[in-house]
Amino acid sequence: EVQLVESGGGLVQAGGSLRLSCSASGFTFDDRAIGWFRQAPGKEREGVSCMTPRDGSTAYADSVKGRFTVSVDIAKKTVYLQMNSLKPEDTAVYQCAAHSLGACGDDYVDYDYKGQGTQVTVSS
Repeated sequence: EVQLVESGGGLVQAGGSLRLSCSASGFTFDDRAIGWFRQAPGKEREGVSCMTPRDGSTAYADSVKGRFTVSVDIAKKTVYLQMNSLKPEDTAVYQCAAHSLGACGDDYVDYDYKGQGTQVTVSS
């Protein structure tokens, strides 16, 4: 059974940090790019970051560059999203997803495995 399970969300004050985890099982982890998306109430889903575990390549949305860092522990089949200098506008449900191919892409529909999401709330 394919599973992506996020954890690490919560409530934090502006300027604080959180580390999200995305644990994968049921598919060949090394063959997939893993993306992080977020969606706030009333807003469109936004691609936040992506990593290709095989070669370690990464990508970030302009809105999080310099504040968020994505990393991977291949042995644990887990991708992490370290979020620093959090802002109230970072408040959203964060979801990880596995791309159907081995490279990162912008289209959510191309990610065929998705987790349930974890809530991140940043208070001002």
